[in-house]
Amino acid sequence: MKKITREVIGLVIFLVLVVGTGFTIGYLNLPGSWYAGLMKPWFNPPNWIFAPVWTVIYVMIAIAGWRTWSIDFRGTAMRLWVIQMGLNFLWPPTFFSLHWPGVALAVIVSLLAAIVAFIVRQWQSDRISSVLFLPYAAWIVFASLLNLAIVNLN
Repeated sequence: MKKITREVIGLVIFLVLVVGTGFTIGYLNLPGSWYAGLMKPWFNPPNWIFAPVWTVIYVMIAIAGWRTWSIDFRGTAMRLWVIQMGLNFLWPPTFFSLHWPGVALAVIVSLLAAIVAFIVRQWQSDRISSVLFLPYAAWIVFASLLNLAIVNLN
């Protein structure tokens, strides 16, 4: 019983940290008038779509992080998870607060590389964590294309 309780507590901690930090960073780096004034590509989604998509993605990231931590908290996969999380949390202030879409593009491409590295690293040892990262990778590919288009249009 103690092991199950400890595992549930660990999962809850990961969920609170990832989702909570994600929402906090989003709240502190709202798109605002600068973003509204940018030229955007035809495939730019409406602003309301981002919160629900990120909520689902952050839950999947948290579960994958918790699983990875539980397996080997000092391993390469955990380091990759931490790196991608740092890059993920770096992008909003770089883009929305500092207004550096070119630098943000470099951040998001680095983020995509870290996500792919995590997927590849975990594929044999924890396929569930890898699969949890696949929608995240797809969303970041889309976000990278959106970021690139904004750089090119502005």
